[in-house]
Amino acid sequence: MSSPAPESTLTAFAGFRRIASGPRAEVIAKLRKLRRHAEDAAPFVFDDATGDRLDLDLRHGPAPAAAATPSEGQTARGVGRPRLGVVAREVTLLPRHWEWLGRQPGGASVALRRLVDEARRVHAGRDAERGAREATYRFMTAIAGDLPGFEDATRALFAGDRSRFDELVAPWPQDLRTHLHKLAAAAWSAAS
Repeated sequence: MSSPAPESTLTAFAGFRRIASGPRAEVIAKLRKLRRHAEDAAPFVFDDATGDRLDLDLRHGPAPAAAATPSEGQTARGVGRPRLGVVAREVTLLPRHWEWLGRQPGGASVALRRLVDEARRVHAGRDAERGAREATYRFMTAIAGDLPGFEDATRALFAGDRSRFDELVAPWPQDLRTHLHKLAAAAWSAAS
């Protein structure tokens, strides 16, 4: 069995100033304390792993759960083995692929899981690099799209040109630059 995924961390900005960063529950609690009036502008909150901008409910009350789970009497039923975390989805393959999978020990499902696990292991560095670039790009687009040098900075990011990227974002606000460098850290691994 695999270990549970680490808790997601969030970062919140008011304009270009970072106002909170850390585990989801802590960021929500801090934002609730900072937000005094309903008419105050809502901060921009980002998931650090994906760079996605989140729309959080900052009204007072219990912190929203990360994911809804069915209550004890309402067990979700699905195809496969949901208790083990198995999710059934459609896979489209050519007949020769199905034939090969059918000849594998344990059948098609076991063979596919084994192939995916091997590919994840072999390409972990490349996948982390790509993920860091995509998260950095999503964050940049949401918060810095109108800043000077934005387009050239995104080109440098995807080209793996760290020095050019650093040069282009240098005039940007300090908190923004610091967060960009944090998000992009894994994007430079192959270029280093």
